[in-house]
Amino acid sequence: MSTAATGPGTTQQHALDGLRRAIVAGELRPGQRVAQEEVAQGLGVSIAPVREALRVLEQEGQVTYFPRRGYFVTELRIADLTEIYELRDVLEERAARRALPTLDEDALQRIELAARDCVSAAEAGDVAAELQANRRFHFAILKSPEQVHAMRVIRLLWDSTEAYRAMYYNSPEERRATVDAHERIVAAIHRRDADALVAELRAHRDRALEVLDGILATD
Repeated sequence: MSTAATGPGTTQQHALDGLRRAIVAGELRPGQRVAQEEVAQGLGVSIAPVREALRVLEQEGQVTYFPRRGYFVTELRIADLTEIYELRDVLEERAARRALPTLDEDALQRIELAARDCVSAAEAGDVAAELQANRRFHFAILKSPEQVHAMRVIRLLWDSTEAYRAMYYNSPEERRATVDAHERIVAAIHRRDADALVAELRAHRDRALEVLDGILATD
């Protein structure tokens, strides 16, 4: 976290982006205390925007505040992850079925571009880039004008597990598996097969949860 802030009025967002990158990259791992002074120094900002950024992340569930101890990257049990993924299953099936008929050529191009970016990042072993591309891929599929509130909740659920998603992308095998899953998802979209799309999205989530269960059991 060494990039300087870009100017007045952007420091809080700069701090927020820097903290997100640190969590995704594994520089800040679940259960680890966030050293605010070090973060501020690394980002070239004062403590104040770092504190504001941490409050935003706390609302998202990515960090937890303990009185007299400070902020820690949220540490989830497998039961917590299972609950979150079960909620995602319900909401994302609803979103996918409603969004599929609205996906036009521009949307398909965005989906396919994000899928290609995932491939490039996976081949390069760039976890942060793959996470970003993966997120663009899924939200390009699910987003539609009539689902503003559902998408807000889905984003919150994604944000709350970002540190854990980064863990399984550290595995080359899982990076390849994600690329294969995305190909099957895109094929279902081109066929306009809502049942197949929902099934492929569910299988993709189930695989991620299975991998995370193994990681947490090992830890």
